[in-house]
Amino acid sequence: MDIIVNNVTFAYSPEVVALKEVSLTIQPGETVAIIGENGAGKSTLAKHLNGLLRPSAGRVTVGEMDTREHSPAELAANVGFAFQNPDDQLFKRSVHAEAAFGPENLGFSDEEVESAVAVALEMTGLTADAEKHPHDLHSSQRRLVALAASLAMRTPVFVIDEPTIGQDAAGVGRISEIVRQLREDGRTVVAISHHIDFCALNFARIVVMADGRILSDGPPEEVFRQEAILAEAHVEPPQISRLAAELDLGGGIIDSEAFLQAVG
Repeated sequence: MDIIVNNVTFAYSPEVVALKEVSLTIQPGETVAIIGENGAGKSTLAKHLNGLLRPSAGRVTVGEMDTREHSPAELAANVGFAFQNPDDQLFKRSVHAEAAFGPENLGFSDEEVESAVAVALEMTGLTADAEKHPHDLHSSQRRLVALAASLAMRTPVFVIDEPTIGQDAAGVGRISEIVRQLREDGRTVVAISHHIDFCALNFARIVVMADGRILSDGPPEEVFRQEAILAEAHVEPPQISRLAAELDLGGGIIDSEAFLQAVG
């Protein structure tokens, strides 16, 4: 289902306008990373996609659903959301119960719930922790529990806010693999992240935000060569892009394969 953000403005107060006439269309199956400094409006925009926030002006639709006319609970069948702080999301007494809560409330059968939970825990590497209390786990693992709880709902759209915070290289690799699997399943993935290398390597589309507006929107190879826009958004290109620039290898290099081709 399409996600259409049409000329959306959102104000927390008359003095704090977090989104300013933002328009964005996301097609089914796209992988989109939204980047920018703190206060750019990224998380505010993400919370409009499942009705947690509603536009002060403009319109957001998910498929045929206008988010102004449906509750977050109603939208939850279509848009899974993993919060930036997992402690804002987790409340059950076991990892298994956390992962089962969403599909149970969406009306899955007992067999469907168990299947969805098993897959979600395997994807996040939490199968062995199924009976543990989430708050007995390290914060990086609790973030994975929040991901599992959203994954188990099997929604066509999956929104993840800062998924790599606190993760080591193995954790980032696991989350990258989750994004890959979702992409192969044809599901839409929208990520809010400061981890630029993670975004460049795992998302086909990069949206750059600053001061509540979208400054750039396109493939990573194009976006990360736009030095003036990135500077305005206080975003640095991926490490390998910066190295390529230092070596005068050209712009738009975002991975090792392109780097080696440029060197050769």
